[in-house]
Amino acid sequence: MIGLTRKTMAAAATAVLLISMAGCVDERIVYRDRDLVDGIPTGHAGFVGLSNQETNLTVCGNCHISYQGEWEQTAHAQAWATLEANPGAQALCEGCHTVGQLGNVTNQPGGYETTGDERYHGVQCESCHGPGLAHVQNPNDATRPLAPIAVGVDLDVGCGECHSGSHHPFVEEWAQSKHGAVVAYPAGRADCQGCHTGEGTLEEWGINSDFLEKDDLAPLDQHVAITCAVCHDPHSADNEGQLRFPVDVANEESNLCMKCHHKRGTPDMASQGMGPHSPQGPLLLGYAGWWPPNMQFTGTGDTARVAATHGSAANPNLCAGCHVNRFQVTDEITGDFVLQSVGHLFEAVPCLDAQGVPYRGDCTDTEKTYQTCTGAGCHGSEDVARSIRQVAANRIQQLVDQLNVLIAQAPATEVNATDGRYSTLEGAKFNVGLATGRFVRGASVHNPFLLEALLIATIRQMQTDYGVSASPTVSLSRQLGVD
Repeated sequence: MIGLTRKTMAAAATAVLLISMAGCVDERIVYRDRDLVDGIPTGHAGFVGLSNQETNLTVCGNCHISYQGEWEQTAHAQAWATLEANPGAQALCEGCHTVGQLGNVTNQPGGYETTGDERYHGVQCESCHGPGLAHVQNPNDATRPLAPIAVGVDLDVGCGECHSGSHHPFVEEWAQSKHGAVVAYPAGRADCQGCHTGEGTLEEWGINSDFLEKDDLAPLDQHVAITCAVCHDPHSADNEGQLRFPVDVANEESNLCMKCHHKRGTPDMASQGMGPHSPQGPLLLGYAGWWPPNMQFTGTGDTARVAATHGSAANPNLCAGCHVNRFQVTDEITGDFVLQSVGHLFEAVPCLDAQGVPYRGDCTDTEKTYQTCTGAGCHGSEDVARSIRQVAANRIQQLVDQLNVLIAQAPATEVNATDGRYSTLEGAKFNVGLATGRFVRGASVHNPFLLEALLIATIRQMQTDYGVSASPTVSLSRQLGVD
């Protein structure tokens, strides 16, 4: 065809196309019958498991390709291999490393427990979603098995059925934490549900995945708490620990913990007269509070900061660096293993019971463990960490007490939520709330340098603007940071 022109070639191609089209008059669809699930063993109870054990392809993954690819990157996909590699593995461990009734709403034994078949090795889709055979045979919304996100110590469903016990007491510790309960008042307000309910948080974060409880949560008592699946993504391993967002990013919009713990760290006109609310993120990063004109800091504009060690590169995991830590508890006399704490109390310095097991509750400071503070060489000993914490708390309380004296002397007319300005007195009240407010636990630990700088600057501004006098016995020089 070397001598053909482009026009001639085009005409020839058109002729071929017409001939082809003329032969396509029979539009019958040719197919063959086949089993939707091959080799499913007797006693399966509706669990279908893997369709190809060599490639670890689940039956579900034949259609849900993207989820299959994501799941393959998770530890769940390697759960059986992990068990086999553990020299201490026992038969009683198999139920949580295979597909069966644990982890979903099904209570009928099935899958690996009743068949012993290798197609059920690993924690697969059905481990959370439940039996998939009905959906495979008739794929529609009515047969689609939805996974629950609710968990609980006494709830025979969900992640807690496996992620529990002395070696990994995630659900037991979580149940004691504030994440483990729905607080009636905020959960009853639509504008609070984005952090105070599990389903509301997922919606707030733009996560539209379906789950069992999603459409049946109108009564307050049916709201889901901040459960495992709120913070952890069952389908993805993009972040360590299958977290939905990273914990090592110093940005309140991207950091998993700070996405909720940053709601009112700085004052604004819309919330004039209201104090701080869950401001831990901005406080840790060094820009929380009302900043008087005489405030000393580093950086300019959006980079202005008063940083402290806990919010720096010395603590790369930021909130989680202190609040989510593992340590092993052993019997003091025998040295025998008691418990592997997994840090899901979310307490930086939890109380210890008589056995040394951490719990969330009321206890004296000497009954708390400061093991978190000694990790990675942060503080030399628990006593050192305890002492530093007390010094910072005492200093902050001293400045708060002084500022409260000045607040009482200032003109009450300076507090006005409708005058369109933020007065020094209103700023002083906000900063007192930042240091000691009911929604700001552990403020003096999150960033003592910032709090001290804020309180000193506020005391000086109160003196300048209102002519009130501070006690000469209270030093207005920085003691916790550097001037």
